[in-house]
Amino acid sequence: MPAEVVLSDRKPRPSDAPAALAGLLVIDFTRVVAGPACTQTLADFGAEVIKIEQPIKGDDTRAYEHAELGGESAAFLSLNRNKQGMVLDLAVAQARDIARALIAKADIVVENFSSSVMEKYGLDYPAVSRTNPGLIYCSISAYGRTGPFAWRSGFDPITQAESGFMSLNGFADGPPIRTGPPVIDFATGMSACNAILLALAARQRLGRGQHVEVALFDIALAMTGFSGMAYLMSGVNPSRTGNSPNDSPTVGVFEASDGPLYIACGNDRLCHRLMTEVLGRADLLSDPRFATRRARWTNRAQLRGILADLIATDRMEVWISRMNQAGVPVGRVRTVEQAFNAPEVRARDRVCRIPHPTAGSVPNVEPAITMQMTPAVEPRAAPRLGEHTTDILRDRLGHSDLEIEAFRQQGAFGPIKTVA
Repeated sequence: MPAEVVLSDRKPRPSDAPAALAGLLVIDFTRVVAGPACTQTLADFGAEVIKIEQPIKGDDTRAYEHAELGGESAAFLSLNRNKQGMVLDLAVAQARDIARALIAKADIVVENFSSSVMEKYGLDYPAVSRTNPGLIYCSISAYGRTGPFAWRSGFDPITQAESGFMSLNGFADGPPIRTGPPVIDFATGMSACNAILLALAARQRLGRGQHVEVALFDIALAMTGFSGMAYLMSGVNPSRTGNSPNDSPTVGVFEASDGPLYIACGNDRLCHRLMTEVLGRADLLSDPRFATRRARWTNRAQLRGILADLIATDRMEVWISRMNQAGVPVGRVRTVEQAFNAPEVRARDRVCRIPHPTAGSVPNVEPAITMQMTPAVEPRAAPRLGEHTTDILRDRLGHSDLEIEAFRQQGAFGPIKTVA
């Protein structure tokens, strides 16, 4: 049986603290990972985010298998905090009318449908910006909204593979490896959020909104980082180096007598501290094979073998204590379970529990952004499918109960349930 995870209630935010994005209305047509990650950040800092889902099934992540509480998946709960939930069947004319009415009031629209879907429904930027010129409209896609590849659908691991990013992960004698978490999706979500905030700043100066777009493939290509730049400069195709960037002998995983450590001595100063203050082997620095950075790299196999033998002679806690005292960067190689129970996590209140209407409470991982004057809002759990549909129609658009029932009968919220 897995161990029970004990979480405390979240500490309340200051009652008089303003929210950074208060007053902004976001209409969120996104699903899966990149788009919801973007809009969750906007919601965390005070924007009113209305998440529109297809009826019956909703966002694909509602059915993901990782874990489930109160009928909701871990994936959905982790990506849709602080949003209001609404269902609309955009194939129905009345539902499209509702969507257009919401967009007309919005500051921001975010969508990650396949190419031409929003255009087909008359909800694309040229169509909706005519009545809302201040609108910031963000499109997230696999290969962009323009160009010969705009028609292609794609997901995080596909763009990791096609961009060369995946070729940089793994060991030299093994195959390319995708990252465990969908890092391109998350980076795309962060970049989309940045694009929206840039457009908000531009709107404040220029007086109008704009269409911004972010593509997974573009982000994956950019995330090859200095490996991609080195190729462009040298013409040499970079290879996989496992846990040691540039195959450095003093950076990577080393096994202590009771478990693995990650040591990162990436320059001469740190290498000197490791050899002298931690390992007591100043003689290695006078050895011509290891006296300079280039010499250490040339003879990296020999040096790594020596370091591995030394580290294996004592326990992790001993090495961590010595390296911390010497200012040598070091960390335990933890499992997820170990990481979420680590003192670094608990001391900074990174995890807690928040109320949920069907589960009682659900775990919550705090936003990774800390703002002193405008902290994140009090978290609300991700909405149940269509939870706020009636409230949004009544409070945001001013529809009466009779009008809302008429929409229901017209199929705007999905097929009408009949009593057998």
